[in-house]
Amino acid sequence: MDTKKYIDSGILELYVYGLLSETENIEIAALAKEYSEINDEIISIEKAIVALSSTFSPFHSVANYEKIKAKLELKHGKIVEMTPPKSKYTYIGWAAAVVLLLGIGYQYQQLNETNNQVVEINSEKENLIKTVDSLGIKNKTIETSLAVIRDPKNTVVSLGGQTVSPASFAKIYWNKETKAVYVDASGLPKPPKGKVYQVWALKLAPVLTPTSIGLLANFDANDQKIFEVSDTGFAEAFGITLEPEGGSPSPTMEQLYTLGKV
Repeated sequence: MDTKKYIDSGILELYVYGLLSETENIEIAALAKEYSEINDEIISIEKAIVALSSTFSPFHSVANYEKIKAKLELKHGKIVEMTPPKSKYTYIGWAAAVVLLLGIGYQYQQLNETNNQVVEINSEKENLIKTVDSLGIKNKTIETSLAVIRDPKNTVVSLGGQTVSPASFAKIYWNKETKAVYVDASGLPKPPKGKVYQVWALKLAPVLTPTSIGLLANFDANDQKIFEVSDTGFAEAFGITLEPEGGSPSPTMEQLYTLGKV
């Protein structure tokens, strides 16, 4: 712990003047036991306050004052009580104490403002880190998308819109060597709530045989609308249907949005 910085903060003066909360008092008392520098500073502040108070205290003790008073009464009868005039040093002492308290209060306020600024800066730093991480993820996604589109080994299959959605379109990027399949779904409308697009690899002869190769999940979150689906080694055509959330075991032909032959 940086005890010098802690002492310079002014919190020990507030502790001695009794201006802190119970929790803060307990904390400082514990620190005073642990760090001798803090304990010595507290004692020093207390001595300074006592010395300051003495500048406007009576010079004689109460006991001496009573003895002198008794002797005077024996000689001259009842002594008339007089209020001693206040010295200008009394007011100076009180003024110095007020100035000290105001200075400590201002210093404590400045410390709190500094702490708040540090918290705010740390919060902004965390938000900036999150933004940078998010941009990094987006850049990586874009790089992946570009690599898929530019790969000369990919077979590109254009899927045209069907009866349910004539304006829809999509593209399939199929690497026959690695069997990897990517779908560019930027030409599909946003699926309704509770629905999901499902991609099918189709064998046309001797009979139409559809095989599901994946769902275009989290459609809204995918800014590039490039989706990687399951690998396939053989397909004569590809189609995309709109199915209930979670997908279907077989395509709903009435909801066939796009279709294209290899």
